[in-house]
Amino acid sequence: MTASSTLTARPVVASLKGAVRAPGDKSMSHRSLIFGGMAEGVTEIEGLLEGDDILATARAVEAFGAKVERLGEGRWRVTGQGGFTTPASVIDCGNAGTGVRLLMGAAAGYELSATFDGDASLRKRPMRRVTGPLADMGARFDWNAAEDRVPLTLHGGGLTGIEYVQTVASAQIKSAILLAGLNAAGETVVVEPEKSRDHTERMLRAFGAVVDVTEEGEGWRIRLTGGQTLSGTHVAVPGDPSSAAFPLAAALITPGSEVTVEGVMLNPQRTGLFDTWIEMGADLTIANRRVSGGEDVGDITARYSALKGVIVPEDRAASMIDEYPILSAVAAYAEGRTIMRGIGEMRVKESDRISLMVAGLTACGVAVEEEAEGFIVTGGPVKGGATVATAHDHRIAMSHLILGLGAEQPVSVLDPEMIATSFPGFVDMMNGLGADIGEGHG
Repeated sequence: MTASSTLTARPVVASLKGAVRAPGDKSMSHRSLIFGGMAEGVTEIEGLLEGDDILATARAVEAFGAKVERLGEGRWRVTGQGGFTTPASVIDCGNAGTGVRLLMGAAAGYELSATFDGDASLRKRPMRRVTGPLADMGARFDWNAAEDRVPLTLHGGGLTGIEYVQTVASAQIKSAILLAGLNAAGETVVVEPEKSRDHTERMLRAFGAVVDVTEEGEGWRIRLTGGQTLSGTHVAVPGDPSSAAFPLAAALITPGSEVTVEGVMLNPQRTGLFDTWIEMGADLTIANRRVSGGEDVGDITARYSALKGVIVPEDRAASMIDEYPILSAVAAYAEGRTIMRGIGEMRVKESDRISLMVAGLTACGVAVEEEAEGFIVTGGPVKGGATVATAHDHRIAMSHLILGLGAEQPVSVLDPEMIATSFPGFVDMMNGLGADIGEGHG
């Protein structure tokens, strides 16, 4: 696909049927590469997501001095030297917000200098939320602080642990601070008033680190002592629940459909969307629960359902912040209003996802009310027949393509090539289940 290409989803004629496997979890894929690069020895990874964002992180880890090898589909080996060294060139993180923020945290603990940059989308995303606490620990930055964006140059080493109280439930901020804390003097503490994804804490332990996590109110207090060395290990990356959401959503909104996605991560901090769908009346079942790679995993089956609008609890946002675009697409087919608030963080993702979803849904004939910190979708017949701007955001593109499968007329999305950042093979998977998604206009 070219930068000016178009993908179109046409209404499903029959139904969607089949079982598929979700791509590897994006969050764990980033971390497995970065932790492997920081570690001493060999880290073997299976199930790695091979999307553009992850490949950018793999190149970055190699630039910081690790040996990174692809052994086969989803199988990678990282041989670390026990730390990062100064890279020979700019670290280009592409579109990966998680990649750049975690890499900055990891690099900050070492005596090195590194310049970070990314594509046009990444250059719009705020970075002070990470550079601020890293600077408090002793890292130095050369950048235009007023713009709060990459490119920037980090000078690491000589860090001291801090106690940092999060004002936004963000696993990226927490992770950057903890990774820097591994090589900081004294103790590093992150206090989360609301819980965010805990993949970093779980995976650090798998790499041999000692991390103390205690409940504190509705959140957590996470502590680690500096001077710890990670040891290479084996990581099995489970299926990404954010990606599994798309074929499952398609089944929920297309009559007669039944789709199973196998091997999906069921970490409690990642299942807010599934909880919300069940509250909406979704026929969603989970089988074959097991543990893989230190994470709960299961096979999720979705069947066509008569859905009702709900008020999504604001405290659920951290567990599903990436899933609000696809939730809003499904809400367009639910009876009544689905109210989504307390999600202002959506405006500083790969795009302003609130405004883009509001614009796209409206163009497709859906009643939507936009608010500063959220939006409200009123369900009803979805007309479709629109071409939707995506701002090169993969989740905006995929959410509208799923919307089009149940619409009265086809739905097209512009610039869909960025789907490859998180879900390579998305179109082939959906068409294999019975969808009709293809290049060009409907």
